[in-house]
Amino acid sequence: MKDSPAGRCRLVEAFYRETALRRYGRAELSFLRWEVARGVLNPPSARRPGSPWWRAVNERLLRDKIEAWLLLAGAGGTASAYSVELWARFLRSPSPARWYRAHNASVAGGYLEHEPLAYLEVRSERFMMNVALLRVFHAHAMVAEPRLAAGRLARAARAVADPRRGTVGLFLDLRHAFPVEYPLDTPLDELIAVEGSLARSLDYGVIAPRLEELYAFAASSLRLPVDRLTGGGVPSYAWAPEDRPIWYAGNSKRYLRLVARATGAGSGYDRWLAGAHLG
Repeated sequence: MKDSPAGRCRLVEAFYRETALRRYGRAELSFLRWEVARGVLNPPSARRPGSPWWRAVNERLLRDKIEAWLLLAGAGGTASAYSVELWARFLRSPSPARWYRAHNASVAGGYLEHEPLAYLEVRSERFMMNVALLRVFHAHAMVAEPRLAAGRLARAARAVADPRRGTVGLFLDLRHAFPVEYPLDTPLDELIAVEGSLARSLDYGVIAPRLEELYAFAASSLRLPVDRLTGGGVPSYAWAPEDRPIWYAGNSKRYLRLVARATGAGSGYDRWLAGAHLG
């Protein structure tokens, strides 16, 4: 199973099918299939080996949920991590907020545990890792703390980010923002330049002005020190300080300020943009 990308998909499908929570698996399976298509989960012996980092983080997510499933089914022992406890709570009493908390605790735990492996990846890949993390934190907040995540649009946030709905793909889907290839051979400045306006609006108009607060929320909710994965208003997971200015490249567009204002974060966007001069 570990060396079979298709086997990983079957395991996740079985988890959600056997627990009668199939709709909750929609976003996770979509992301997992994107990983498989990129080849990042390929075994080391494959003609095109995968990524040790992506494989390890995915394994943490799979292990946590299966352990919780087995514990509730009567297997002996106690949960090996707080993230396993969160999956057990979700299985006992499912809700969108509990799903995000369990899922993000496993993912963020994998990020922290395997940070040394992240540094072995090219800069473009590490940029994408940071984008993936900030988006799942934001999606969680949209359900659990909608005013923090969406400001004036809080009333609609919970429904839009519900993991059982197709709309959650707008927030977690990286297929339309980054190339489906591994390893990435696109220079980072080119990768950023081709990012679509919708993805850019989300990442820089909505999330960037709230970044520090979102990571603080995640740290408290997940009981993990993920707030250290930002610095000076920008993501900093496996990220060199001298590369900090790249997060501001091309992000002073008028429409981004309008998006920020629409969600009540106009002043936050201005403060965030001012940080570009500190890099």
